[in-house]
Order: sequence, then structure tokens, then C-alpha cells
Amino acid sequence: QAHLSGKVAAALMAKASELLAQPPLIEKVDVLAAKLP
Repeated sequence: QAHLSGKVAAALMAKASELLAQPPLIEKVDVLAAKLP
């Protein structure tokens, strides 16, 4: 959650209409499995 509320995220969201064709859609997901090296 911290990466969505930081300074970089705020700056990107402020310029979202200039940088993106559509408004960003942020969805939470559950990780079912992960494989580490």
C-alpha cells in the first residue's frame, strides 16, 4: 500500500491525464504462489 501513496505515485497521478490514454485502474489481487530463484 505504501508504494501507492508515496511522492512518486502522487506525481504520476497528477500527470496521469497527460501520460495515459485512460485513467489508471488499480486493483488488489491475491498472490496464490511465488517461485523464488
